[in-house]
Amino acid sequence: MKKFLIYTAKIIVITVLIAVVLDGLYTAVFMQSQNRGKVETVFNSKAQKFDVVMLGSSRANNHFVTQMFEDRGLKAFNYGMSGGHLFEASLLLKLMVERKYVIKNVILEADLNLASDHGTEGISALYLPYIHNSKIIRDHFVSQEDFNEVYYIPFYRYIRYETKIGVREVFFTAIHKKTNQLENFGYHPLQKHKNGNMKNNIVNLNPLSHNKYYEEIKNICKVNNINFIAVMTPMCENVTGMNYFDKVKKFYPEIHNYENVVKEDKYFSSCGHMTDEGAKIFTGRIINDFFKK
Repeated sequence: MKKFLIYTAKIIVITVLIAVVLDGLYTAVFMQSQNRGKVETVFNSKAQKFDVVMLGSSRANNHFVTQMFEDRGLKAFNYGMSGGHLFEASLLLKLMVERKYVIKNVILEADLNLASDHGTEGISALYLPYIHNSKIIRDHFVSQEDFNEVYYIPFYRYIRYETKIGVREVFFTAIHKKTNQLENFGYHPLQKHKNGNMKNNIVNLNPLSHNKYYEEIKNICKVNNINFIAVMTPMCENVTGMNYFDKVKKFYPEIHNYENVVKEDKYFSSCGHMTDEGAKIFTGRIINDFFKK
């Protein structure tokens, strides 16, 4: 029995040591990454200056054509992330401020994502390699259900979120393999597809009357003298429950409603995402309304 206990203890110690070493190696790789995604690019960056920064989900990533801002002489970047919520957008802005970014305007896509005050597992995981190296990230995640496991158990976060920050991502990061996330100043254009879903039902979707992370973004902008522009972006013609946008306007009257600026299905890749052509129409309206010289 004594030998068994000693053997078991050795196995546990060896396992913990391996986990600690692997945790350190994985983290070291992510700490030098700057050319794969938006999160690590911001985290490992130094102070920058922007006239316009765009934040939000895919409905920001696919709807704000950054080049059109650049063509107006405005230095801009689209930090919208497909699948992301306001949880991740708020954290990204916090990291920018910490790195002394000088930002004149933040355009926030705030519509469907106002219905949630939690993160998206696949996107929030992208911040976890840095959780021991950033008080801001640690504090942002402290209220999450699996915080203790993620923070205190070595290598747990890399196993738990293996598809996002596991061995494949570590390998590609280590060899500096680029993605398309940083192309087109962060904007990702979409094309029309024959099989695109052109129906949507948002009847049961309701905005929170007080979205914690929306309020965080608004407050960060106020404190740092950043002009805050929150907008609702278009959806296709065949949507059930469009009164959702009226509910948003009731709770957040400062949010500008642009859901009906582009309507025709020919301008949509799917019901909630415009094609490049539709995005250009929408972006042109935003520029004319807020940045017309």
